[in-house]
Amino acid sequence: MTIKINAALIGMICLTAVSLISCKSSETKKGVPAAGLSDSILQSNIYEVNIRQYTPEGTFKAFSKSLPRLKEMGVDILWFMPITPISVLDRKGVLGSYYAVADYTAVNPEFGTLDDWKALVKEAQAMGMKVIIDWVANHSGADNRWIQSNPDFYIKGSDGKLKFAFDWSDTRDLNYWNPVLHDSMINAMKFWVKETGIDGFRCDVAAEVPRMFWQKATTELKKEKPDIFLLAEADIAWIHDAGFHISYAWDAFAQMKKVAKGEASARVLDTVLRKMDETYPPNALKMFFTSNHDENTWNKADYATMPGAVHAPFAVLTQTWKNSIPLIYSGQEEPFLDSLSFFYKDTIIFKNYARADFYKSLLQLRKKNPALAADAAYIKLNTDKDDVVYCYKKEKSGKKVVVMLNLSATAQTFSVNGSIAGNALNLFSNKTEELKDNQQFTLPEWGYIVYSYE
Repeated sequence: MTIKINAALIGMICLTAVSLISCKSSETKKGVPAAGLSDSILQSNIYEVNIRQYTPEGTFKAFSKSLPRLKEMGVDILWFMPITPISVLDRKGVLGSYYAVADYTAVNPEFGTLDDWKALVKEAQAMGMKVIIDWVANHSGADNRWIQSNPDFYIKGSDGKLKFAFDWSDTRDLNYWNPVLHDSMINAMKFWVKETGIDGFRCDVAAEVPRMFWQKATTELKKEKPDIFLLAEADIAWIHDAGFHISYAWDAFAQMKKVAKGEASARVLDTVLRKMDETYPPNALKMFFTSNHDENTWNKADYATMPGAVHAPFAVLTQTWKNSIPLIYSGQEEPFLDSLSFFYKDTIIFKNYARADFYKSLLQLRKKNPALAADAAYIKLNTDKDDVVYCYKKEKSGKKVVVMLNLSATAQTFSVNGSIAGNALNLFSNKTEELKDNQQFTLPEWGYIVYSYE
C-alpha cells in the first residue's frame, strides 16, 4: 500500500512539474499560426458520418456505397463518430452511446470487422478523401476492459465507486493523474494510425482532458504521422497551444441561432470574430457548422433551429467565413428533417439530395479559389443595413471572394461600402457580373450571393 501511495505521489509531482513547464512553453508559442496543414487542407471541408444511422444496415460496407456520391459533392475529410465497441453495463437505450467505449483498440461488431474498416479507409483515401475518427479520451464506458486490467486508470468517489460526470451514467471518468494512463491512451490512438491508416482524430470534450496530456499526445501523434489532422471539440484558446489544428466554433453557432430566430442583430457576428482575434492565436482554425450529431439529436439542428430557407445563408457563412473549416452533418444534403436517436436505430432517409448541388457549388469553390482558404485575409464590408445584412471579402494569392447575406425574413435593398469593383462570377446564377463600388443590391428574405473574382 505504501509503495502504491508513494508511486502515485511521485506521479502527481512529476505531472505537476510537466504542467508548469507546458504552461510556460505554451506562453512562448502563443501567437504562432497553426502549422502542419497543407493548402489543400486549408481549402477543405469535413463531413460527419453517423455510421449507425446512415444506412438501413448501419455498417461500414453499406456506407462505402455512398463514397462516390460524397466525392462528387466535394467532401474532403470524413469524420466517423466512434467506431469502437459500446459498453453493455449501464447502457442507455437498446444500442447505447457511441461515446461509452468498451475497448479502445477494437471495432464495434455492429458496424463490421476491423478488415471491413481498413477496406473502407483505403477506398476513401483512394478517392482522395481523408478519414478521421472520433476519440473519447475523457471517459470510457462503464465496463471498459481497463476497469479490470488497470483500475487505477479511473477516478473513485468517497464511496469507492468509479465516478462519472453530468448524467453520463453509462461512462466512467479517467484519471489523468496517472502517467501510465497517458501512455496507454496514446498507444491506443497510435494503433488506429499504424494499423488502419487513418488520417487523424476528432477528440471528444477535449477541454475536459488536461492540457498536459494533449501536449504529449499531439506531439507523439505528429511524430507518428507528420501530416496528421487534429480536431478538438472545444471552444477555448489553449487547445491550439496544446497541439490541435482546429477547434469548434460553439460561440459562433450560438450567435447564429440567435440571429436566425430574430433575437439578435447580424452585428453580433462581429463580436464572434473579435473574440477570436483577441483570445486565440493568429490563424487558429475553427470548425463552423449549422448542425452536428449533438445539436441534431438534442436540439433539433438545423431543421428547427434554422428551418427551411433560413438554413442557406448560415450554411454559406460557415463555408466562407474567416478561419473556417466547415462541417456538413450526415443527411444535411438531403435534407433529413428530423433528429437522429443517440441510443436506438433511426435510419436517415435519403431520397432527393435536394441540397447536394448547393453544397457542391460551395465545396468546389473552396477547392478552386484560394480566397476561401481558412488562412485567407478577411475584410468586413459595411452596408447601410448592417443590422440585417452581413457582407465581407476574402483575399489570397491575388484571388478574391465577396459574400453578401440577408440574415432576415424580409427582402433587403442595400449598398456596400468598400472595394468590390470588377468582373465576378455569381456562384449560384453562374453568370459573370460587372460590380461597382458603392453599388446597390437587393436580396430576398434569407437571400445570399457569393461572388468569385477571376
